[in-house]
Amino acid sequence: MYIFQQHLSENFLSPPMKKAFTLSRKPCTLDNEWYSSENLELLAHLSQNIHPTIPNTCEPLNKYRTISGQCNNRYNPSWGAANTPLARWLPAEYEDGRSEPKGWNPGRLYNGFQLPPVQKVSQKIVKTRCKFKDHVYSRLLVEWGQYIDHDISFTPQITGTSAYWTGEDCSATCENKHPCFPIQTKDYETGAIGCMPFRRSKPACFVNSGFDNKQAMQRQQINGLTSFLDASQVYGSTPQLQSFLRDLSGLNGKLSVNDQFKDRKGRAFLPFVANVPSPCHSEEFQVDCFSAGDSRSNEGLPLTSLHTLSLREHNRVAEALANMNGHWSPETVYQETRKIIGALHQIITFRDYLPKILGPEAFENFIGPYQGYNPATDPSSANVFSTAAFRFGHATIAASTMRLNGSFQEDEVFPNMRLRDAFFSPWRIVKEGGIDPIMRGIIGTEALANTADKLVTAEVTNNLLVLEHPGQIDLPALNLQRGRDHGLPGYNDWRSFCGLKRIQTLDELIQVVSDARVAKKILNTYRNLDNIDVWLGGLAENRLPGARNGPLFACLIGKQMKALRDGDRFWWDAEGIFTEIQKAELLKVSLSRIICDNTDIEEVLPDSFRFRKYPSGFVSCDHIPSINWEAWREAKGRAIFYGVVFWCSSTTAADRRRLNKLVKKASSVLGRPLDTVEVVGDRRMMTKISSMLSHASHPMQDTLAALHSSFSHRLIHPRCLRERYRKSFLPAAVRLHNKLSSH
Repeated sequence: MYIFQQHLSENFLSPPMKKAFTLSRKPCTLDNEWYSSENLELLAHLSQNIHPTIPNTCEPLNKYRTISGQCNNRYNPSWGAANTPLARWLPAEYEDGRSEPKGWNPGRLYNGFQLPPVQKVSQKIVKTRCKFKDHVYSRLLVEWGQYIDHDISFTPQITGTSAYWTGEDCSATCENKHPCFPIQTKDYETGAIGCMPFRRSKPACFVNSGFDNKQAMQRQQINGLTSFLDASQVYGSTPQLQSFLRDLSGLNGKLSVNDQFKDRKGRAFLPFVANVPSPCHSEEFQVDCFSAGDSRSNEGLPLTSLHTLSLREHNRVAEALANMNGHWSPETVYQETRKIIGALHQIITFRDYLPKILGPEAFENFIGPYQGYNPATDPSSANVFSTAAFRFGHATIAASTMRLNGSFQEDEVFPNMRLRDAFFSPWRIVKEGGIDPIMRGIIGTEALANTADKLVTAEVTNNLLVLEHPGQIDLPALNLQRGRDHGLPGYNDWRSFCGLKRIQTLDELIQVVSDARVAKKILNTYRNLDNIDVWLGGLAENRLPGARNGPLFACLIGKQMKALRDGDRFWWDAEGIFTEIQKAELLKVSLSRIICDNTDIEEVLPDSFRFRKYPSGFVSCDHIPSINWEAWREAKGRAIFYGVVFWCSSTTAADRRRLNKLVKKASSVLGRPLDTVEVVGDRRMMTKISSMLSHASHPMQDTLAALHSSFSHRLIHPRCLRERYRKSFLPAAVRLHNKLSSH
């Protein structure tokens, strides 16, 4: 309501809203007129809500997924799309029922007690100065988790230092004033009281999305990325970012690379961001932040290195496909390569990563074998998944970044460094040996284990760097505050959701975390077991056999991963996406092979997620299987493509000539010479056409898309309009001969 109070005097409010709204400090009673689309649109604008434009209908002939994720599901176009609300598996719990975070009102009691300050939870329960090593897996398991998380979800915060209606500076205030929700802090040695800045997540807007308008008034948060495992951290989730990242001027289907720096062997680095100097700017070396499909690509050197690998792999594959199929347009090369890179991300994640973090039994129970695309499955990222469950990896962050030489020993020239020195420092990659020492560090060093008594290293409880915040930030406190900002229900409610027993006594908590001292700390801090924050509760649980998570997070992560797989129409193993021969080749992929192909590293483990001390188990890159791109070679010589239009039974010579002109224009869209149109008025063709349309990879698909998207409004003759309602159209197949040169 404060938003409207601030703007009423500025004459920004519509007459109906002025009539409905009162400046009285008493609670307002608003009628249905207040909830009009016009007023909610204004509210969205004033409060920095994001509400994407979702098409009412979807183009049925698209061969490739859209960059925004829209229309992956033809019946529910917004499912999984970027800039749509995070899914709610349990209702939000706000202190005012609509938007106020848990802990917003200092005197508010939960089950008879106030919620403990999140920094107290971090410092008293979560923080540790030492961590045990995980001798089974390498640090790649940790880094891949972060990399994949940045493919699935990103919750944007409200921008700017000042609250948009109170004028408060969120970086300076310690009061709860929207959108500022500062983290209250206490120095437990000196007793000094203070706060860390915290901006609330941007609210989503349900305007024009089919939701009831009054329901739209409850605060929901946004996923700024597509929810699909589609390599959006490589390609972006908006057309604008996608265009910026592509090498459009090269006409080669590749991604843009850095035009100022390369590694010592001439391999590419990521391009710099458009706006320079950037927050990463190094005055000494003139290096800025790198640009990738996700804005967090500079957070740490291992993450930046994985982004660099994907850039190089895209360009390597694109070059192979273009050389093999010289008739392909740059757009076809790009889209086919993007489809392949997305498939590689999916295979590595589901085959090589998830079974290790969930354990084999939980993977089978919650995910199981692929049964095909299910259009009734909503793949959207869940709030609890992105805000709590998939942040389990924060307990395995190491305090240092390892850089190893060719013998997998600490590099003498560019030694290991503290984690804080690796934040937002892409200049170290450009000027200190490229990504090779870092990649050796993450495949040649043990991951860290997660135990209830040693959860998160002090390096990120005391020294986390966040660009938009001055000073240092406490990562566990940030996670807990974000969960309260989003109104996430408590730990016990999520255990009930997953069919697990609610924890009602200290003895039961001791059994779940397997550490009596930690269990007592948790109870003494929260005072009531129903008050435990879900992120802390899930993190402290004893791990399942063969897993790196306890039962709650295994359930939540498994449920999310199954949904984004089964609800993805373009999943790599879905019918018609790839041929059987291509699928067999794709299954040869491994991160070890991608590392071999895009660095100077010559020896790896067959599964780089596993840890062995070099040289035990390491093999030459010559022994790591490679994908044979011949499976993507199109037939040599003359090929025939089919397109479909709906035409009247009484076609004339003029109609034929008109259609020929359209076909020539379609050829410019496709980048292929098309000629020789033949109209076939055979009703039996409809069966064959329908069969073709059901297979997204059928060779006719791109021709159909070019014809339909560019010229569909011209392909229905005006003379036919009366007949269409009498169902007198005849299906007509237009045979388009594509004369290809042999290669």
